[in-house]
Amino acid sequence: MTILLDPPTWPARGKLWSHLVSDRSFDELHAFARAYGLPERGFHRDHYDVPQERYAELLAAGAQPVSSRELVARIAAAGLRRRKSPAGPE
Repeated sequence: MTILLDPPTWPARGKLWSHLVSDRSFDELHAFARAYGLPERGFHRDHYDVPQERYAELLAAGAQPVSSRELVARIAAAGLRRRKSPAGPE
């Protein structure tokens, strides 16, 4: 299992958020998220948004702490990076 978690540095809705990913498969990512009660609505393209109050718990459960830069590099190298589509008409 290679579940990765970046630090809670992303502000939204009055909180700081982390990103939870797998650099192996989406099946592994979804299984981990289900096991720790992360809601499906927290999944966005290639990651789960995780509020800062869950950070330590998910590290204790086996997620590996990595920088945001390393997280993106590892899921890109694994072919699991799903970028946002460009906004607006073509």
